[in-house]
Amino acid sequence: MLNANQPFASGFLWLASFSFLLIYGLPLTLVPLRWARWFQWALPVDLNAPENIHLHQLAEYFGRCTGTLAITITLFAMRAAGDPAAHPYVLEIIFVACLGMTLVHLYGAVRRIQPWTENAEILLYGAMTGLAAGAWSTLP
Repeated sequence: MLNANQPFASGFLWLASFSFLLIYGLPLTLVPLRWARWFQWALPVDLNAPENIHLHQLAEYFGRCTGTLAITITLFAMRAAGDPAAHPYVLEIIFVACLGMTLVHLYGAVRRIQPWTENAEILLYGAMTGLAAGAWSTLP
């Protein structure tokens, strides 16, 4: 439910948490390589070939780890959405995480080592950084 005392922060937390849970957290945790294909990452045709099996295992591992972190943050955001003023640290965590993700994606874009979908996420994470800062600033 939207908190009437902090509607911007509450709405941001609800919208961001459900969006990230559905687009990043669950797919990265459950089907990391399928998620990678959806986001246009080039993968070997046969990931189970002997020369690719360690790459496959590493990619699955990092995907599941990243997805689990995303799920954790989104669950805390959902908890905080009902009363953002009681959980201001959640907006601080989201701000720092999104700022870091903006920088990571900028680095990848400058080095030209990521697909265009990841370059587009620079705008997403930049906007999320600004929205998190704005929501955070509305708290008492």
